[in-house]
Amino acid sequence: MNNPQTPGRTTQWRRIIIGIVAVIIILAALLALDLANHGLIWRILWSQTGEEQPVGQIQGAIELGANLLRVPPQTAPQTPIQHTDDIPYGINTFFQNEVETDKMRVMMAMIREAGFVWLRQEFPWEDLEVDGRGQFTDTRNDTNGDGEINADDTVDAWAKYDQIVDLAEEYGLRLKVRLSNPPAWAHADSENTTPQAPPDDVQDFVNYAVAVAERYQGRIQHYQIWNEPNIYPEWGEAFADPVAYTDMLCRTYEALKAVDPEIVVITAAIAPTISLDGYYGYQDVIYLENMYSAGAGTCFDVLAAQGYGLRSGPTDRRLGLTQVNYQRHLYYRDIMVAHGDADKPIWLSEVGWNAILDADLPPEQIIQYGQFGLNTQDEVARWSPLAYQRAAEEWPWIGQISFWFFTLQDPFTANQASYYFRMVEPDYSPEDPTFTPLPVYETMKAYITERMAAPVLYQGVHQAESWEIETHTDIEASSEDTAGTLLEVADAQFGTAIEAYEVAFSAYGTQVQMRIQVPLEDVLVYVDGAQVRSVESQDNWRTVILSQNVLPREHHYRLVAMREDFLLDSILVENNAFWNILPFVITAFGILLTIGAFIYWWWQLHRRR
Repeated sequence: MNNPQTPGRTTQWRRIIIGIVAVIIILAALLALDLANHGLIWRILWSQTGEEQPVGQIQGAIELGANLLRVPPQTAPQTPIQHTDDIPYGINTFFQNEVETDKMRVMMAMIREAGFVWLRQEFPWEDLEVDGRGQFTDTRNDTNGDGEINADDTVDAWAKYDQIVDLAEEYGLRLKVRLSNPPAWAHADSENTTPQAPPDDVQDFVNYAVAVAERYQGRIQHYQIWNEPNIYPEWGEAFADPVAYTDMLCRTYEALKAVDPEIVVITAAIAPTISLDGYYGYQDVIYLENMYSAGAGTCFDVLAAQGYGLRSGPTDRRLGLTQVNYQRHLYYRDIMVAHGDADKPIWLSEVGWNAILDADLPPEQIIQYGQFGLNTQDEVARWSPLAYQRAAEEWPWIGQISFWFFTLQDPFTANQASYYFRMVEPDYSPEDPTFTPLPVYETMKAYITERMAAPVLYQGVHQAESWEIETHTDIEASSEDTAGTLLEVADAQFGTAIEAYEVAFSAYGTQVQMRIQVPLEDVLVYVDGAQVRSVESQDNWRTVILSQNVLPREHHYRLVAMREDFLLDSILVENNAFWNILPFVITAFGILLTIGAFIYWWWQLHRRR
């Protein structure tokens, strides 16, 4: 028997389907229009995927969903972390290849003018202990021009590096020295291995490291042990070996600490790689885990990583063991936390994007074209400041970050992809004694200038001696304005605290609190110029909340002693916006659900009538 209502229902369902299709078409058109004009959806997708092209954004959004299926890395962001209190702005340089003092001075001046404070500079072993074991002399060149190379051509191999250290100090720059690249005599069979391979006898390397540390004791405090030992060719023709590298690291750590306990030992930068062959690449996360298994946890102060963006921008939040992007170090941090090293930082040794799309040469003439990504100068200029800013806002365990790199000795390697990481053109000449800045130089200069003029503390624990915190002694008592005093205090988080009469800083978060000790007189607390409370005197450490907000806000804080100096250990900034607004979202959803249920009940009731 035919149902008389079937044609009507069919028409009704047809209308519903047509309506749904029409809505989908309209939404798709609006989405396409938004993505094409960098609208709200485009900005949201960019902030999550690091992609600027619509197709890449859509693909990235799909891949981003996989994050929900994985256990997120444990990063312990509210843990006090050492060696993160210095100004973070660094850059890689190759002064070992320069011979003209005037040229080096121009480079130093431009680097300092841009606001960079750190130089990551290699002191190549092969260029120091040249003539043999224990011989820091160089007889490789015919220096006297007599047509023969003999003892009369010997020069002091230290002289070049003494000049680098002198110039760095003159221009107010700090050195983070990379120790690597053995001389040929360190390999019995140097013809059948790579120049970067570890020495046959690790003690030779340790002795070289000690010689450098002793010569520059009190002038250089930061040393990095080797470079990218988990990829070819940095570990020679042998398979990458985390146990052997850990042995080198631990022996060098112990020797350097014997020279000066204040030396900061930095691991080799771990190369981000998904390769599993162990030869051309030893998967980075597994390599680090195996380093810890070999005992590396007691043999470094700072873990070094690379921060290349490769094929996406600095806002890429996709996570996966096969996903290599700017935030790859989150997996390293997870391993560090699991092994009890949450109080140690990660420093990014090389950060940058490859502006090869603006090369004058065609792709087929550039070696390794596309291997390091395909970017424009405009992208590099916009993304580089964002990379530094994201680290400041989200990753309190990240300390010093070094841009890769300032410039090269000359333009003759433009046929290699690595050339296109430069910040300025290598076009210096005595007739035109300067370097042509690329757009990234100007944007980084503007960014650092802005940050230095108005520093802000973001989420994490910041020690009182952090560069963003301004401290003063009692001006009336000392007759001059001086910075607070760093004192050894046994029960402070890292054994030191700042004694000050006044402290000022800005912070961005939902809650800001301080760890303070007020021995004698009360301390007044001002937020955005208004006094909000006073902290009464008490001999022990205590945590005092300075401000609380549902959503993150930036405030300026000022602490002033009424009479006597106080001790400040650290400032904790939290950003709990998600958890703060979650109850409101749940409540709103419940209200809407209730209203919807009532409307449905009312509609059903009147429909029956």
